[in-house]
Amino acid sequence: MSTVNLSEKIPNNVNLNDDRRLQRALETWQPDYQKWWNEMGPTDFQKDSIYLRTAISVEPSGWAHFDYVKMPDYRWGIFLTPPTQDPKIHFGDFEGQPVWNEIPGEFRNWLRRIIVTQGDTEPASVEQQRLLGHTAPSLYDLRNLFQVNVEEGRHLWAMVYLLHRFFGRDGREEAEELLARRSGNQDKPRILGAFNQPVQNWLDFYMFTMFTDRDGKYQLIALSESGFDPLARTTKFMLTEEAHHMFVGETGIMRVVQRTCELMKQEPNEEVRKLGGIDLSTMQKYINFWYSASADLFGGEISSNAANYFGASLKGRNKEDSYPDHQVKSEIYRMVVPENGKLTEQEIPMRNAMNEVLRDSYIDDCQRGCDRWNKVIEQAGFPFRFTIPSRRFNRNIGIYSGMYFTPKGELITAEEWERHKKDWLPTQSDREYVRGLMKPVYEIGKIANWIAAPDKGVNQKPFAFEYVRFE
Repeated sequence: MSTVNLSEKIPNNVNLNDDRRLQRALETWQPDYQKWWNEMGPTDFQKDSIYLRTAISVEPSGWAHFDYVKMPDYRWGIFLTPPTQDPKIHFGDFEGQPVWNEIPGEFRNWLRRIIVTQGDTEPASVEQQRLLGHTAPSLYDLRNLFQVNVEEGRHLWAMVYLLHRFFGRDGREEAEELLARRSGNQDKPRILGAFNQPVQNWLDFYMFTMFTDRDGKYQLIALSESGFDPLARTTKFMLTEEAHHMFVGETGIMRVVQRTCELMKQEPNEEVRKLGGIDLSTMQKYINFWYSASADLFGGEISSNAANYFGASLKGRNKEDSYPDHQVKSEIYRMVVPENGKLTEQEIPMRNAMNEVLRDSYIDDCQRGCDRWNKVIEQAGFPFRFTIPSRRFNRNIGIYSGMYFTPKGELITAEEWERHKKDWLPTQSDREYVRGLMKPVYEIGKIANWIAAPDKGVNQKPFAFEYVRFE
């Protein structure tokens, strides 16, 4: 097993000791990171002991160790999956050639942009979620929140390593900027829109980890195909940790749905708000909001950048090996495009539609989660069903931005949108109601009224386990 020495100042499996200049640069950045964590990480819980998993290996089996850790003492580090023997590039204009272990000069700026954009999302989500610990519905959920937070911090380290290792002074400056931007800050916001949205309550958090982290999954999958091998190997290991974040979101929403169905059976008119639950129609509005905000993260439907990244063998597709043609120089993608106030189907060169190809995989994945929630409602005997809205709904990026669509994707006027948006997106009243439910439950084995307990706990522990030991 390829283990990691956690006693080193910066735990790693990249032989950092062999590059003293790089090691010094990262050790110089490390106190700035710790300062950022103490200022912008989870508030008021830094002295508590959390039952966390820490990466100790990059092997699929036994890669993580569970124990009580104070978050500032978490062993953030740099982990790449082991290199394969004689690896080749799988796609793009360089298909079949050996992977790159150094950056081709002509792609330096593109790769820096890719790495910085990915890196910027990691601290952003920590900043968005920093106050949630004060309203956790259970110790199990509180622990899961902190697990997500520390691993997002480690994912920042993953990108910062690449910046320092391969981009010289430019990389060091970019790494400093990753700690200088702030989620939602008007003067220095995070790069991508969804990472400036406030995560005000636990329903937001579950939606974020379901939809926004799922976008992250597909971005990492595309980068794990990269011809730049250090980026591919870095993101492959990040995917190992990312799976838990999406699990937290998908099962969190499912537990809210389960509890809501239980309360609907108790109330003669199924009005769960009378019993302190979150009604299904309000949850649908939150789905609509977070799904559409996350769909924007894939970028424009027709994109020269996407074409360039694919052609340069920098960013591939989901399950690239499942496609017959890995260069797609002549393939087309049929896309519904707004034109003269109407929607028409057009043929787009496949390379220019790579963002949409990746979004297709994302949408299918979101639908699978939605189907699982609907099964809970169906088994409870209620006719309501959640839907994933159209990819055209509530978009602020791409060819549908600036236009108005129903959740079914029908083009409407601005006036119609204003009349109906309260039915499709959370209102201030909805948010105030949900916020009013957010009361912390810190007793072992207890849980808030608006959400069901999980079927099982973490690492074979029961739900009634001391996942957080308060100082």
